[in-house]
Amino acid sequence: MKYLSILLLLLFTSSAIAGSTQTNTSGSNTAIEGGYTSTATTTYQSGSSSNTTTNSTSNSNVKSAPPSAGAPSYNSMTQDVCAVGASAGIQTFGVGLSGGKHFIDKNCERLKLARILNDFGMKVAAVAILCQDERVFESMIQAGTPCPIDGKIGKEAKQLWGKYDHERPDYTTYVKRMKDREKADIAEQKRITKEMEAMDKAKSIEEKKLENAKKMKDWKHPK
Repeated sequence: MKYLSILLLLLFTSSAIAGSTQTNTSGSNTAIEGGYTSTATTTYQSGSSSNTTTNSTSNSNVKSAPPSAGAPSYNSMTQDVCAVGASAGIQTFGVGLSGGKHFIDKNCERLKLARILNDFGMKVAAVAILCQDERVFESMIQAGTPCPIDGKIGKEAKQLWGKYDHERPDYTTYVKRMKDREKADIAEQKRITKEMEAMDKAKSIEEKKLENAKKMKDWKHPK
């Protein structure tokens, strides 16, 4: 009977075998070694429920550059036109603007008119229209051949330009130059005056020396 009880005990007893169980927790791997028995029991009760709610919100703010504003092109229809075209454009994310305009080249017109007048034999008139440019006017004055005025040329024109100098095309530059010359004349006059005073002082000192020398001579050799 005793041996029968031991045999039955061995048959109905489960033995624990050493093994390895690996558990992943928070991205790390942990190995648990040893012999043990693990039992997991899950009980579901009547009326239980499982609800899963997922909310996802996505915001996207994409900005892209708009097409550039194209400035219009301005071209002269012929070569005998004294006009220059200019255009510009600006573009932002909200609005774009562009525009263009023609500008008249006065110097180009002046040269063409002078050339035509000269071809017609009107040389004084051609020079007169060129003299509207202050650079030409100044060069004519410096050359001693003042520009025509009221039908006068030469010395008579020079006198009229001196009387009506406010009509000069280079009046602003002329006034500034006259003021600078006046300052230069004053400075030169002061320099000359200072030199004359220095010469007078030196002459006075020399005269005193001669006078003193004469007195000493008369004292040493009285008559």
